[in-house]
Amino acid sequence: MADKSFLNWPFLDDTHRQLSQELENWCKTNLPVDHADVDVACVKLVDKLGSSGWLNYSAIDPDNSKPFDVRSLCLIREILARHDGLADFAFAMQGLGAGAISLFGNNEQRNWLYKTRAGKALAAFALSEPKSGSDVANIETTAQLDGSNYVLNGEKTWISNGGIADFYIVFARTGEGPGSKGLSAFLVPADTPGIEIAERLETIAPHPLARIIFTDVKLRDTALIGKPGQGFAIAMAVLDIFRSTVGAAALGFARRALDETLKRVGKRELFGSPMFDLQMVQGHIAEMALDIDASALLVYRAAWTKDMGANRVTREAAMAKLHATDRAQIVIDKAVQIHGADGVRSGHIVEKLYREIRALRIYEGASDVQKIIIARQTISGGK
Repeated sequence: MADKSFLNWPFLDDTHRQLSQELENWCKTNLPVDHADVDVACVKLVDKLGSSGWLNYSAIDPDNSKPFDVRSLCLIREILARHDGLADFAFAMQGLGAGAISLFGNNEQRNWLYKTRAGKALAAFALSEPKSGSDVANIETTAQLDGSNYVLNGEKTWISNGGIADFYIVFARTGEGPGSKGLSAFLVPADTPGIEIAERLETIAPHPLARIIFTDVKLRDTALIGKPGQGFAIAMAVLDIFRSTVGAAALGFARRALDETLKRVGKRELFGSPMFDLQMVQGHIAEMALDIDASALLVYRAAWTKDMGANRVTREAAMAKLHATDRAQIVIDKAVQIHGADGVRSGHIVEKLYREIRALRIYEGASDVQKIIIARQTISGGK
């Protein structure tokens, strides 16, 4: 059983503790799901999460526009990841994909949120390109103004929910200025003519991912989210909220790895004694527990800081993501080692965790990029 003592930390309140218990109960009944067809699994998961009310946390309510509760987002991702990595993915992509609409969308655009929150429409965040991953300012996709319309051309890759999404939030160059100053964000329904799913991308932990080509895609000016040239600020504002939740998902994977390890060492005998009696094993477990608690402190500090009204938590979120994802990789590697041959057996839970964790150190800003962000924020005093 995963450690729950962190729920009593002052970062969280009674509503979060109640949410945690209710979601735990839901997960025990509904997870894990069959991963044989990830497209089908994700569609079903989004529908389940929506009908059960969990996706209400993934986007603002268009009727009252209350801000995100980032602590709830983190708790939900941590718990889902501990039970089923694909369930965490399904929840996270609904939030990230619709994040720009939640934060900057107009009333017409926010109508999509009724569908994403209900699990009736899948969202996608189309930022990365073949030559532009963590370097957002290097985006080459263009959206040229033609009268009152925009014409979208370019290519996006590694797009989560690519091929099954109902709409894409696409970031493109509109030319208001050089680099990051000339980007804008657009809401593009998936059935818009000119969108081609050029390639489905396979990874070590199967998720629905695709390379997408946009050819002379005609968009009304009402597709523009926010203002022209505001795209970089929109992308960073969305990541500022959801980057902490990546650390929370990593935390969930790490907690599951520790749980499985404790089961292993409690029932396995080595050299005539329980495996737990070996001092080296005790040392590994101590380090795993330490890494998990340190990550949890950073994750929930970042979430609490944002919920308390901070305009930006760039430094705190970067620290949370960097530490939680990197240390989860180490925690899970220890779990594999302690499980021996079972740890690398296809289908074993720690083998699945080993494949799941790796991508988290890359997406939404790779670990080395987080170090650059932290350094710059530290030097500038967070300005």
